[in-house]
Amino acid sequence: MTVFLVIIGLLIAGALLFIVPPLLRRGTGVAVSRDAINVAVYRDQLRELEADLRAGTLAADHYEKARREIEARLLEDVGGGGAAAGKPRARAAALTLGIAIPLCALAIYLVVGNPQALSPQAESVSEQQVQMLIERLAARLRDSPEDAEGWILLGRSYAVLGRFGEATQAYANATARMPKNAQLLADYADALGMAQGRRLQGEPEKIIARALEADPDNLKALALAGTAAFEKNDYAKAVDHWERMLRLVPADSELAQAVRASIAEARTLGGGAPASKPAQSAAAGGRVSGVVKLAPELAGKIAPNDTVFIFARAADGPRMPLAVLRRQARDLPLEFALDDSMAMTPAMKLSDHPRVVVGARISKTANANPQAGDLQGLSAPVKVGAERVNVVIDTELR
Repeated sequence: MTVFLVIIGLLIAGALLFIVPPLLRRGTGVAVSRDAINVAVYRDQLRELEADLRAGTLAADHYEKARREIEARLLEDVGGGGAAAGKPRARAAALTLGIAIPLCALAIYLVVGNPQALSPQAESVSEQQVQMLIERLAARLRDSPEDAEGWILLGRSYAVLGRFGEATQAYANATARMPKNAQLLADYADALGMAQGRRLQGEPEKIIARALEADPDNLKALALAGTAAFEKNDYAKAVDHWERMLRLVPADSELAQAVRASIAEARTLGGGAPASKPAQSAAAGGRVSGVVKLAPELAGKIAPNDTVFIFARAADGPRMPLAVLRRQARDLPLEFALDDSMAMTPAMKLSDHPRVVVGARISKTANANPQAGDLQGLSAPVKVGAERVNVVIDTELR
């Protein structure tokens, strides 16, 4: 389920852009406020970003970063005025990073056709207003049930708040009106899977298939399809879906790293990928093995389901892992073997380097990137081909 949870966090915001422009249409014959002008400016910037992404002149990760910056500025500028200057910046940052970006779109949607509500003295959206905004949108949709974009926005707002049952109902209404929208179908399957206990079997899997039929390259649908196959122990099929994802995202992105780690786990559990040649790699020296242990003083800081990443990186070279293996804390102490079949990219393999450092990291969030609170241990530099390498997890990252 790790990739299921990771991809949800990375892609739920990325799905938002296609519904924003339709929500920003102005009424005719009404004076435009300063905030409405700001909305129009940011809308044009978002459209330019989307055009660059489709043209291939902007990488997906750079697009995501730029889009988030634009939406964060929109949240500050629309309705900010001078009254909001006294509000704590930490509070605004938390809203922006958590729920304020989708709720900003919700606020814009609700005031379209009512420019008087966009007063320069209006304050930023507060937590108490969040529920009011959602209820207003739900009430509007009861009167205008054919508004597909409104149902999409309502579903995403519920999903961000963790109200997956209500999100599922909203997405069902949206898909009834937009049955071939791949991103919408993927979001629907995602919410339905969360609502039924984070399991994608049954109806969610059927909806994922519909999404891939509509768009075989939809990233979220591919991620969920791989997770559904992984849940059924169909590791080869999971690898197929996730490898297709890798061909669609920048090789050095965080998403690519997370997907590679999931592929490595699926290959290990499935007995190795058909395309890899472990025996040949081992003969060429592209292998390192040993034991990972946990320092006794850190035993109280882990849970059985915590993720353990075991990796090798060049002793003298880039820090990007050359091979990755994923296990759970309940398996410690554990024996490991890393080889070229677990490479994160064909251009960087164990056999391409004379010496490596082997490390192990325990993560409660299953994040492929190190975070504060993770527990880690590193070996001394060893020759590729070494056996009986000892790695002791003895350090808490700060």
